[in-house]
Amino acid sequence: MADPIYRAPKGTHDVLWPESARRRALVGVFADVVEAAGYTELVPPMFEHVEVFRRLGDTTDVVRKEMYEFEDRGGRQIALRPEQTASIVRSFGEHRPALPWKAWYAGPNFRYERAQKGRFRQFDQVGIEALGPEDAHLDVEVIATAWRFYECLGLQKVTLLVNSLGGSEDRARYVSALHDHFSANLDSLSEDSRTTASTNPLRVLDSNRPEDADLIDSAPSMLDHLSDEAAGHFEQVKVALTSLEIPFTIQPRLVRGLDYYVRTTFEFTSEVFEAAQNAIGGGGRYDGLAEAMGAPPTPGVGFAIGVDRTLMACDAEGVFEAPDTPVDVFVVDTTGGEAALLVTDELRRSGLRADRSWGERSMKAQMRAADRSGAAMAVIIGDSERESGTLTLRDLRGDTGQESVALSSITETLLARLK
Repeated sequence: MADPIYRAPKGTHDVLWPESARRRALVGVFADVVEAAGYTELVPPMFEHVEVFRRLGDTTDVVRKEMYEFEDRGGRQIALRPEQTASIVRSFGEHRPALPWKAWYAGPNFRYERAQKGRFRQFDQVGIEALGPEDAHLDVEVIATAWRFYECLGLQKVTLLVNSLGGSEDRARYVSALHDHFSANLDSLSEDSRTTASTNPLRVLDSNRPEDADLIDSAPSMLDHLSDEAAGHFEQVKVALTSLEIPFTIQPRLVRGLDYYVRTTFEFTSEVFEAAQNAIGGGGRYDGLAEAMGAPPTPGVGFAIGVDRTLMACDAEGVFEAPDTPVDVFVVDTTGGEAALLVTDELRRSGLRADRSWGERSMKAQMRAADRSGAAMAVIIGDSERESGTLTLRDLRGDTGQESVALSSITETLLARLK
C-alpha cells in the first residue's frame, strides 16, 4: 500500500477515465441547456476573501464548521469556496454587468464535512444565477432549466419540491414562531438541534435525526406566515410551473441550508436514494445578497446541482452511461513508426480519435494493444502496405473481417464506417 502521504486526502478522490469523460460530457449537456436560455459562463476563483462567504450566514454549518479558511502569505484571510453563488454575486458587484445578468458555472467547491458515498470534501457543481428581475416567471425559468437538464440526462425519477420563505419580515416572523415552538420543547430535541434552535431555528428543520422528527412535523408552517405580496409571488410560481407541465410538490418545511434565501426555494430529489440523503440539486431566490456585499440592491435567483449525486442517480436509473472506449481507431505499424505518426495525425485532424503503439514492437504485441484500447477498427501498416500505398483495415469488434484500402482514402473510409 502506498504511503498515506501519497494518497488522495480524505474526502477527495481521483476521477479516472471513463468517469472523467462522463463528467465532462455532463458539463457539456448542461452548457447546451443553459446557453439555450441565454446564460453565459462565468469562471470565478476557487478562493475568495473570507468575508464573501460570511454573507452566507454566520449561523450556518457551512460557515461555522465546514469552510476551509487560512491566512495567505500576505496576511489576508482566505477561504476556499464552499459554494459559488456568493462568488457570482461578488463578481456582479465588482464588474456591474448590464441587467438582467444570467450566468452559469461549473467546477469544484470545498467543505470540511464527514466524507460519505456521493459526498466529498471536494465536490463539483453546475449551476446558474440570474440577477435583476423580481419576476416570479424568472424563478420558474430557473427551475425549468434545471428540470430540462435532468430530462436531457434521461432521469425520470426526479421530484421537485417547492416552498416560499417570504420576504425578510415574513421570515423574521416565522423564525420567531419556530423559536417559541422549539424552546417550549427543548428536552425533546436532539443535543445538536437544541444548540441550533437557540441560534437559528430554521436549521432545525433540516435535521434528519429521528428524535427531532415529531417536533419538526408539528412546527408552524412558513406558508402561514407569508405576506400577501409573498403569497401572490408564490402563487404565480405554482401557476407557471403547472402551465409548463412540470410536476411539483409543495414542501412547507423546505428551507435549504443557507441563510440568504427569501421567497421561492426549491429542491430536486431522486427516488433512487434514501429519503435522508436524496437531494441532487436545489436553489432559490436571494434578493438581499448583492446589497449585503456592497452592490446596489439587486434581486437574484439560481440553483446548484451536485455532479456526483446526479451521476449516481444516472447509474441507478441506467442512463447517461460512461463511454465504452477512449479511441475509435488504433494504428499498427511494423515499418518503424513514421507511417503511424503521419496516419494518426491525419485521422485526428479529421475528427477521429486515434492512438498507436510505441517502440518497435511486434505485430502480435501491437494487435494486443489495439484490442485492449477498445478501438472499433485497426489500421495496419506493414512492408507490403507501404510498398503498395495501401493500408489494411481490420474490424476489431464486428464480423466484417479486413480489407485493403488506398492510403489516400483511409480517412473517408473510416469516417463512413464509424459514423
